[in-house]
Parts: sequence; C-alpha cells; structure tokens
Amino acid sequence: MIKRLAQQLTKPAAAIILLAFTTASAQQLDRRASTEEPLEKYGDPPAPMLLWRTGTSPAAVSEFNGFTSRQVNVNAAGQNIVGDAANEPSITVDSTNPNRMAVGWRQFNSVTSNFRQAGYGYTTDGGSSWTFPGNLENNVFRSDPVLRADANGSMFYLSLLQSFFDDMWRSSNGGISWARLNSATGGDKQWFTIDTTQSSGRGFQYQSWSTSGNNYGGRQFSRSTNGGTTWMDPIFIPNRPSWGTLDVDRDGNLFIAGRNMSTGQIWCVRSTDAKNGAVTPTFDQSTAVNLGGTILISQPINPVGLVGQVNIAADRSGTVTDNNISMLASVRPTGATNGSDVMFVRSTDRGLSFSAPRRINDDPIDQAKWHWFGAMGVAPNGRIDAIWLDTRNAANNTDSQLFYAYSFDGGENWSPNIAASASFNPLIGYPNQNKMGDYMDLQSDDTGTEVAYCATLNGEQDIFHVRLAPRLPVALSAVSRKVHGAAGTFDLPLALSGRPTIENRRGTGATGDAHQVIVTFAAPVSLTGVTVTSSNGAATATQAVNGTTVVIDLANVTDAQLLAIKLSNVNDGANFGDITIPLAVLQGDSNGNGSVNASDVSQTKSQSGQPLTTANFQLDVNTSGDINASDVGIVKSRTGASLP
Repeated sequence: MIKRLAQQLTKPAAAIILLAFTTASAQQLDRRASTEEPLEKYGDPPAPMLLWRTGTSPAAVSEFNGFTSRQVNVNAAGQNIVGDAANEPSITVDSTNPNRMAVGWRQFNSVTSNFRQAGYGYTTDGGSSWTFPGNLENNVFRSDPVLRADANGSMFYLSLLQSFFDDMWRSSNGGISWARLNSATGGDKQWFTIDTTQSSGRGFQYQSWSTSGNNYGGRQFSRSTNGGTTWMDPIFIPNRPSWGTLDVDRDGNLFIAGRNMSTGQIWCVRSTDAKNGAVTPTFDQSTAVNLGGTILISQPINPVGLVGQVNIAADRSGTVTDNNISMLASVRPTGATNGSDVMFVRSTDRGLSFSAPRRINDDPIDQAKWHWFGAMGVAPNGRIDAIWLDTRNAANNTDSQLFYAYSFDGGENWSPNIAASASFNPLIGYPNQNKMGDYMDLQSDDTGTEVAYCATLNGEQDIFHVRLAPRLPVALSAVSRKVHGAAGTFDLPLALSGRPTIENRRGTGATGDAHQVIVTFAAPVSLTGVTVTSSNGAATATQAVNGTTVVIDLANVTDAQLLAIKLSNVNDGANFGDITIPLAVLQGDSNGNGSVNASDVSQTKSQSGQPLTTANFQLDVNTSGDINASDVGIVKSRTGASLP
C-alpha cells in the first residue's frame, strides 16, 4: 500500500510518506494527509461503453432491523447493472414535496477503470422506487458530487471536473433532469450549502474546497447570490479548513468546518456578513476545535480515501437549542494507534467555544474497530441525527454495517446505537481505485432522516437509500392515582396521546393542587428528567424511577388547566426519546366534556351514599372515600368552569 501511495504523490511528498513509515508507522498516514495532495486525480480514460448496462442481476433490496435499504443505481427495469461501480453519494430532498428526492454519486461504468462520471438517480415516491437515467454528461470526468435544494424546491448538483474547477447544475423537476448553470469556481473536495432561512442571504449558495487541487493559490471560498448562476472571485479562509462541510444558522450566519492540511488542527470558521450580497464576505471568528482525535486518510478500511470528513450543522429549530453549532467526525482518538471513533462537539455560543468531545458509538473501546464515514444532520425541530459505517460486529474488523444514533436535546444525550443495515465487505467491488469514496450523506426532517450510502450488499459497489427514524419507547399505561380515604387507591387511566383525559378529582396536599401520575413501561427505563407545561405556567414536576415505573408528582396545579407532562430521554436499552403525556384538570367535570354543568351535578347526586367502586370513584371529588353532599357541593360550586 505504501508503494502505491508513493507512486500517486510527488517525489517530495513520497519521501515524507516513506520516511514516516520507517520512523513511526502508526503516524505515516496522518502525515500523508498533510501533504497538500488532492484526493481526486484523473487516471484511466473512459471505459469502453459497449457492454455497460447490458449485464444485469436482481437489484438489492435489503431488510434489516426494521429498515429497508433499496438500491438506487438500477437500470430502467429496476435491475442491478453488473460490472459497474458507484460510490460517494450525496442526497437532497425537494423542500416542497418530500416524496421527491435525488441522489448523485461517482459513477464508474466499469470496475476495470477509475474513470468516473457524475451519476444521478431520482425518486417520486419517497424512495420506494428509483430511476437512474445516466450521467450529467457522458464521457466527462467528474467527481465529488454534492446535492442540495433551496427553499423553493429547486435542486442543485455541484460537480468537480478533471481541471479541479467545478460547475453547478440545477433541476426544477425533482431531479428527473438537470441543466448546467455555469462554472462555479471550486476545487478538490468541494462542498456547498444553500441559505434557506428568512435572512437577507436567503437563496445564497456558499462553497468551500481544499487547499490541494486548488487553482486559486490557496483561496478556498466563493459565494453565489443568484442561485448558482455566477460566483464571486474566491477568497482566503482563515486557518485554511479542508475536507469539511458548511452550514447556515437561523440568522443567516455562515459556518465552515475543516482540517488544516499542514497542522492537522480542526477549525470552525464563521462569517456574519456573507449574507450581505453588497460586500465581499469576511470571517469574523475562527475557533480551534478539539474533536478528540485526528482526521484520517488511506487507512486499511478505505485504502486511498478518507475515513471521514468534518461535518458541521446549525440548529434552526427556534427551540432552546436554536443556533447551536454541532460538529461531528470519524477520528482516530488521541493516543490510539488503530481504528476510529465517531466524535461529537457542540457550541452554544455560535461557534466561539465548543464542548468537550463526546464518543457517539457506544460499543466497548476497541482500537481494532472502525467507525467511519461519520455524517450528521439537524432536523427542523432540532433533533440531531448521526450515521456511520461500523465494524463492531465483524470478527475480521472490516465487514461494516450502517449505524444510526440521534439526540433530542442538542447532543447532550444520545440514543443507543442502532444497526441499520446488513453487514457487507467494503473491500470488494473497487473500480480500479481502492476506496468507497470519501463520504456518505443524509437529509433530516422532523420525523426521520433520508440516507444515501455506498455498500456491497449486491457483491459490488452500489448506492443505497434508506429512511431512518428514531425508535421511541412506548409506555404501556399512564394513570392519575389518588387515595380515597378508607376506600383505598383508585387510578384514572390517562390517554397516552391525543385528547387529554380530564382529572375531575380535587388535588391533594395542603392547598389541594398536587397530583400523582404513574407511567409504566414494558422494560426498565432511565430518563434525564420530567417537566410539565400548564396553561398558567405554574405547575412543576418531580419524578422517581423504579424499574419499569416512573412516579411523577405534580405540584402547583390549579384548577382548569391543560398539562403536558414530558419525560425526557427515556431509554429502555433499545428505544430512546421523549414521551409526552397529556392531562387536563377540571374539578367536578365528572362526564369529561370539558365544562362543569348541571349534568355533572345530577350525575354526582345519583351516586350519593353509594360505596366507591371502579365505576363511580370519580364522583368522590374530594377523595374522602364517600360520595356525599360534600361532593355535590363542590360540583355545584364549580358550575360554569371550563378548560381553557
């Protein structure tokens, strides 16, 4: 492998590689990443076209752990094309119609050649079926596909050319067809993002690329203010971040992530005026970020490619995590000599500082294992999704599976890792270039994330789509519990969602405003806390967890209130997420119609003097253990009351 790498580099760079190998073999590939060499190079001429698409086999549809991965690069009959290869996918979703998606990838018409083109496929039914019309241009060398959509539903495809310039293509029909807009500056390992916020930069496109494979003397950034048609003359980025992504926060501020090729330091760089089309952008903040390790290239798991790039994503949810900036990458942990982990950090002060790095893959630490191609997305509601390829279950430490994890609280707590694909061998199907590309991609929405990844589930390199979604724990039951004097304890079953159940019994405690809710799960759970929102904002909650049961004590619950009881980060070992129990409190509303009236008075009178049973306990409004005149009086006094 070292000989092959040396042949790909300039003589000085090759000398550095070989010297590093002889003096410290564990670090030689990290030094390779600092040589300023481009990852994409023109090699073989176009492969012969005579036999391409003529050999077929069944397309791969893989069901695993409740997720369905469908092959994207299929022929018109939905069949796999034998003898080709496809890798390094990027995915985008029509913002006006989520059933319309497009995926772009590096298309190799024959595994005998490393000549690659810009393949693309589309779906109009949410990924149930895919169409692969071909390439953007036949027999034109292209690489590093990046696809994104604007707020109006137009899709854009940024494609790197042999010249290390790139161009921008647009689709106005959900990826069915593409039209070239113009040259788009660029360079090796380019990435771009589109501002979809309501800021002054709405619709602007921002692009950065590596300092290697660079036609602009190290300048790495450009902007388009007219939908990708024309691009400004490139400018320098402080600290020269490469191999990373970009994103825009809710206020239109731009963030760029990457690794300095000379020092290995990871950076987060911000521009607050890129959204002003009247000025040349400047960068007002540049923060060194500790992701707990080193970005890697040319490791055994992906011999001539990246182990992963540096991902950055902004929270635009408008919630408590609004404008958080998150970063994630597959890195070799500091002090390790092999393998990689998926590491995450977040900033709550708009990129000025970042949290300590957190390991997202939750398997036991094992330097023989690879957690690679880490990628991240933030949904409109603030949920963070992370995906990666993982060898934890492979005895050979090579066979990989797609894995998934998510966080509902800005990255403070994460779900258990979920295996989302069958195992595959990533070292087969190489197209005369020994890698599966340098990244995979995802697009997150409020209920899940659309993923495009490369796998060899069909015995060769193919592109797959899968929709992943959080697996939330499910409560078996919830009750409002009260002790009715000597008559004992009676539970009012509560709805777990939808229209709230009305608790018509008076609260307990000195001020009559305390209630107790019991939530029961199928398996033992843990959680990080319980909060309650009420119509007047006064209610509070505390909790105690005992195996499968969570006891919630509510206080300051005045009458005529709508409540939402939120159990945060409930974890039963397999499922993870928030659960919200709706509840309404209205004393005397025995028939549960949302108001207290003569019907409630009559119903209470009809049971006065009767012993308490499971059929009539709600009429004991004061929970004394008897239904009597006192209860009737309470209901009469509340006549006319109703829920807000």
